[in-house]
Amino acid sequence: MHTHFDVEYGLPTDLELTDARNTGASDEKNVLRRKLAPDHCYVTDRWFAQFTLFNEINAIGSSYLCRAKENSRFEIEEERLLGDEALKAGVVRDAVVRMGLSSGPDAKPDHLVRLVVIKAEPHAKRGGRRGKTAGPGNKGTIVLATNLLQVPAEVVALIYRYRYGIEIFFRFFKQTLGCRHLISTKPQGVMIQMYCAVIACLLINLRTAKKPTKRTVEMLAYYFMGVATQAEVVAHLNRPDNTGVKLRAKAALWKKLGY
Repeated sequence: MHTHFDVEYGLPTDLELTDARNTGASDEKNVLRRKLAPDHCYVTDRWFAQFTLFNEINAIGSSYLCRAKENSRFEIEEERLLGDEALKAGVVRDAVVRMGLSSGPDAKPDHLVRLVVIKAEPHAKRGGRRGKTAGPGNKGTIVLATNLLQVPAEVVALIYRYRYGIEIFFRFFKQTLGCRHLISTKPQGVMIQMYCAVIACLLINLRTAKKPTKRTVEMLAYYFMGVATQAEVVAHLNRPDNTGVKLRAKAALWKKLGY
């Protein structure tokens, strides 16, 4: 399920269901190509680091911010000094470069690219099966490629941090709304399940004026199964939300411990 996620509002703006091969028409980069629009900023992970895609986004009048490989080859056009705010944000390098040293028009961007390098906790690839590894690791830095040449480096780092909002959305979609496992492998069945989850989410929000939680969904399921009473559901919905209090107490504890 290819999803365009608006990080400003925390909501998906476009969904497209394809097969799971991730090749040809179902390749994530090709799906994005079909959806490109002007005056957007596309924030992507390392799989989308393709020069031809960068050129298409730039040509249509939009911006991109994409994680690049740490061993990317480039020629430096301008090395920029880092301000105090950038250093506080963990930025360790800000440079305007020409990427791609291979010959051929499709082997390099047709515009200047800015590389913003952010300090990160080193970690190896992990999550693979049978002793193998999967997912990008890093050696202590995250390299971001963008055509946002005039945006402060600390803002570039902040924009990429917001990319993880889509991971939180999918976690909510799968774990809270019960879409962790598909009940059908046919496209029509998958879409029916997705629509039912969205409709259930909207109904809960309209009725309770709250974002659905896993416990609320479970309580309503118990009610429809006849296990919970209406009074128990009402009591659950009327419980005070102490999330902010707990988070502040946790932050105070870490601060007291020196972290």
